Amino acid sequence: MTASDLEICNDTATALLGWYDAHARKLPWRAPPGAPPTEPYRVWLSEVMLQQTTVAAVKSYFEKFTSAWPTVMDLAAADEAEVMAAWAGLGYYARARNLIACAREVAGRGGVFPDSEEGLRALPGLGAYTAAAVAAIAFGRRAVVVDANVERVVARLFAVEAALPAARGEIRALADRITPDERAGDFAQGMMDLGATVCTARAPKCLICPLAGSCAGRASGAPERFPVKAAKAARPERKGRAFWIERDERVWLVRRPGKGMLGGMRALPDDGWSARSDGSGAAPLGCAWRAAGQVSHGFTHFSLVLSVSRARLDDGDPPGAGEWWDIARIAEAGLPTLFARAAARVTGGGE
Repeated sequence: MTASDLEICNDTATALLGWYDAHARKLPWRAPPGAPPTEPYRVWLSEVMLQQTTVAAVKSYFEKFTSAWPTVMDLAAADEAEVMAAWAGLGYYARARNLIACAREVAGRGGVFPDSEEGLRALPGLGAYTAAAVAAIAFGRRAVVVDANVERVVARLFAVEAALPAARGEIRALADRITPDERAGDFAQGMMDLGATVCTARAPKCLICPLAGSCAGRASGAPERFPVKAAKAARPERKGRAFWIERDERVWLVRRPGKGMLGGMRALPDDGWSARSDGSGAAPLGCAWRAAGQVSHGFTHFSLVLSVSRARLDDGDPPGAGEWWDIARIAEAGLPTLFARAAARVTGGGE
């Protein structure tokens, strides 16, 4: 790096930190700018929740979790079913399974998180981004933190012409160039805030951006063109059925397998649909079924149209493991969004 490049990088960090000091978002898991690092448990929990999820959606879940389980030791000792139910609606349920596994591993270390990226990467569910974020924000380590917001800011700042996802290595290297040795946690959070509130995906607010003077994307006249994205392949559409089986004002719920989609969650029985294929259409019981409508849901790699069928039993249980749940308390079952919508089709709660 030349002396000129170093000066530009230092100026970028200085401008960004000055802006963050004045405009940092107030979030329940965050310490104010310049304050001592936040307790690692809260940083880790928030970062896991924020993976592919908006800040607005995470706030209430974070507060619910920290009220129920104030420390990582509390979370490690929690009933897994209760944790999965509390996570319901937040999506990407593998995160919740990893959350429990990670809490229990940290509890085995006496409740102490590793304080380095390398040590954090060894924990269940912590990839490169999350480990870097926890190292920087919770422990003040210099770490290169690149989420979708940071990726956008850096791609515009340097007018990166390569398309995502191939450009991610270049973007990370550029983020490394501008990350300061001091206040790396504040710098990372400042970059996130800048991307979320100023350097937005659509209509970036360049006139109030602290980095506008050195932004190659702005100088190009079309900052919104960055980051360049490769054309997306069309998502396949799958079809399946879900079954509402009712008896004595209760509904039959099953527990999905621990691994796989929506793993470990309570759900309505279904016909085995998956990301790779449609469901079989076969009902779990040979009785009179009535149609109760359809719900649609978008997963990361496919979309699903789920037909809902309902039937009533006079006695006995459906085959296989499950539990009867009071219909009046269905909102407390912790159903994933897909099955909560299916239940609403039957109970009249809408989607």
